[in-house]
Formats: sequence, structure tokens, C-alpha cells
Amino acid sequence: MPNASSWSASSPLLLLWEDSSGTRIFLSLLYAVLAISGTLSNVMVIYLVFSFKKLQTTSNAFIVNGCAADLSVCALWMPQEAVLGLLPPNSSSLRSAEYRLLRGGLLGLGLTVSLASHLLVAFNRYVLITKLPSVYQALYQRKHTGCMIGLSWALALLPVPLLPGLWTLGSAQSDGSSRYTALLLALAVLGQTALLLHCYLGIVRRVRGSAKRVSVLNFHLLHQLPFPAAPPPPRRAQRRLSSVSVLLLCCVFLLGTQPLVWVSLLGFFLRPAPPALQAASWLLLCSLSALNPLLYTWRSEEFRRAARSVLPRAEGAAAAPRQSAAADA
Repeated sequence: MPNASSWSASSPLLLLWEDSSGTRIFLSLLYAVLAISGTLSNVMVIYLVFSFKKLQTTSNAFIVNGCAADLSVCALWMPQEAVLGLLPPNSSSLRSAEYRLLRGGLLGLGLTVSLASHLLVAFNRYVLITKLPSVYQALYQRKHTGCMIGLSWALALLPVPLLPGLWTLGSAQSDGSSRYTALLLALAVLGQTALLLHCYLGIVRRVRGSAKRVSVLNFHLLHQLPFPAAPPPPRRAQRRLSSVSVLLLCCVFLLGTQPLVWVSLLGFFLRPAPPALQAASWLLLCSLSALNPLLYTWRSEEFRRAARSVLPRAEGAAAAPRQSAAADA
């Protein structure tokens, strides 16, 4: 039976090395479910945006960028974790340094670009709502949007030499440099979270203070907000709905990111958290890759219409009432 550090270094999220095979099978099934659901949802969002011109907006460009990054986690990394969880701990596949580096690269690249895309979407909506239309149009020209997306991938590639220590947990318990790398990761995620919350809370304050401004902005991007903008409901109901929608989005994001942040800080300043808690914090962070498409599209009527138009059942259900009405006439 391998010790804790060897198993953790080879498989950063399956840390329960002493548990029964049933536990490892459960974790593998969980990864498989997340991989399938996350791949389908991310591919669906990308397909809808590229297929429908109404969805080809600046905000959706950042959402598609996040979906592409999430596919690195859901379609490429999670299936490997699901399979490796069923292998014995002394498997040669788990001990291969090159293979561990590949898996760490997929995970690190996907999560870094995904978190950057969250921030780009939040800042885009913040500028849209709180600044003048001329400022928004000048900032989000096509070339500027492309540069922002390219920069998110370039920044994700910078820490490639740190990936073996950055995306493994077992080495963080014994290697001092990995502990500092984990601290850097925690501080980066914490800073990104603070900026994201600043943007969304600024939107809430702006909407609650001036519901009229939201209703008069003639931007198609308003359909991409996490709350409906047109036609506006009564002012009091609109404020309440806006606050609840943004609060829900922020709560899901905090639930996915903050456990890992505080587990990393705890391990650096005090003592390492239990392996099960470390595994759960990483699992929550990775599960965001499967939930992100729903977070940004569930309140969009344009996305719902586009999805109904491409789903065969939706078309059949819509055609059946029309046929029955024609027969009755």
C-alpha cells in the first residue's frame, strides 16, 4: 500500500487512499457524471453561440472562451480521473511523471482560463451597466475583445513550469516550494474573487439606484445579464429579481472557489487540512467547469429560444399543438 504522499502526488483529487474500493468507485462515477454533463453543456453553449447571430455578442464571446477552457477539464481531464480512480494505487500509469505533468497541464490551463473568463464576463457587464454607452463601445471593440481573450490564455501558459506542484496536493504537505505555490494560487483566486464581487455588487447598486437606466439602454447584451432587462417588470420586482439572480450567481461561484482558498491558506499558515477536505475543495472547484454554462445562460431568454429551436423534442412539442389546432379548424 503506497503512503499518503505518493498516492496524492499521482492523483491530486483521489486522496482517500486508505478507503475501500467502493469509495474510489463512487468518486470515479462522480467524475464521469461531471465529465459527461459538463462536456454536453459546454459544447451546447458553444454551438448555440456560433449558430445564432443574435447570440454573437461580446459578453457571449467571453462565455464561449470560458466554455472552451472548461472543456479542457470536463472532456479531457475528468475522464482520466474517472478511469485512474479504478486502477490500483501502484499502477504504472499513476507513477509516470510525464503523464502526471500532462494531466496537471490540462487541469491548470482549463481552470486558469475559466476563472479569467469569469472575471472578463463580470467586468464586461459592469462596464455595460455603470458606464456610458460610448465608453463601452470604445473599450469593447472587436480587436480589444480578441486581445482580452488571447491574454487570458497567455497568462494561463506562464506558470507551466509550476504545474507539477501547483495542481497536486500531496507534495504540498512535504515540499516547501509547493507550499508557497499553493499560497500563490490561493491569493490569486482570492484576488480574482474580490474583483468579481466588486463588479457584480456594483451592478446591483446601479440597478437598484436607477432601474430606469437599465430599461432605456438599447443594448442587445442586456439579454446576457443574469437577470431580465426587457421588457422590464415593475421597479420593485425588478430590483428584487436582479439582486436574487446576482446573489445566486455569486454564491455558486464562492461555494466552488473559496473552500480551496482557505484550505490552502490553512495548510500554509497552520497545518495541512485532512486529505478528504482537500479532495472535496478541489472537487468543488472542478465542478464549476460543468456548472458554468448554466450559470450564465439559465436567465437568458435568447439562449432558451435557441436551445428549443435545435432540440428535436422541443420542435415536435411545438408542432403538435399547431397541427391539432389546424385539424380542429
